[in-house]
Amino acid sequence: MKDKHWSKTQRLHEVVKNPNIIIKGTHSYYSDCWDNGFEESVVRYLHGDEVSRRWEPLWEIDKLYIGDYVCIGAEVVILMGGNHTHRADWFCLYPFMDVIEHAYIGKGPTRIGDGVWLGLRSMIMPGVSIGEGAVVAANSVVTKDVAPYSVVAGSPAKHVKFRFNETIINDLLALNIYDWPAEKFEAMRPFLCASDIHKLQAAVIEYDSRNKH
Repeated sequence: MKDKHWSKTQRLHEVVKNPNIIIKGTHSYYSDCWDNGFEESVVRYLHGDEVSRRWEPLWEIDKLYIGDYVCIGAEVVILMGGNHTHRADWFCLYPFMDVIEHAYIGKGPTRIGDGVWLGLRSMIMPGVSIGEGAVVAANSVVTKDVAPYSVVAGSPAKHVKFRFNETIINDLLALNIYDWPAEKFEAMRPFLCASDIHKLQAAVIEYDSRNKH
C-alpha cells in the first residue's frame, strides 16, 4: 500500500505467497502501517519466502496455520524455523555448516486459532498453538500454548484471565462459530457482537430450524 495509515490493514489471504503459511478464510488481517507487511516483517525464518523457496530443504518444514477473523496488531513477530540451528544441549551453540542438519530441531507447526487477537509487538515463538478467541497482550512473548478465550500477558506470557466463564467458553467452542457458512455468520453477527450466550444459542437454533435442507 503506497499511502499507509493505521486505519488501513492488510488482508492475509490477499498477500500471502509462502506455501508454508496456510490461511483459513478471508477476514484475518495485519496492521501493516509501520513496516513492510505481514510476510516480509511478521513471519521470520520460515522456508518458502522469495529467496529460500529456491533452496532444497534439508529437513521437514514447520508450517504456520492462521484461522479466520484473526486480528494481528502492528509489528507482531511470529518466529518460525525451529531452534534456528542453535543446540542448547551442545557445548557450543554456534551453527557450524558441516553439522547443520544435526543442529536443527523442528518445533512443529505454529497454530493461531480463529478469532484470536495478537496485540502490538507481541512475539509468538515456534511451535506454539493459540486457541480460539484468545488475546495476547501487547509486547508479550508467547512461549507455550494459549487456551481458548484466555488472555495472556508478559515475557514470558502468563495466563491473566479467561474472557468468559468455563460454561460459556465450552458453549462457544461447541457452536463451531468460525466454521459456519458466510450466510449463517452474517445472520448471527448481531448476537456475536454482544455478550448474551443464551440469545446467541437461541438465535442459532432458530436459524438452523429455518434453514434445514
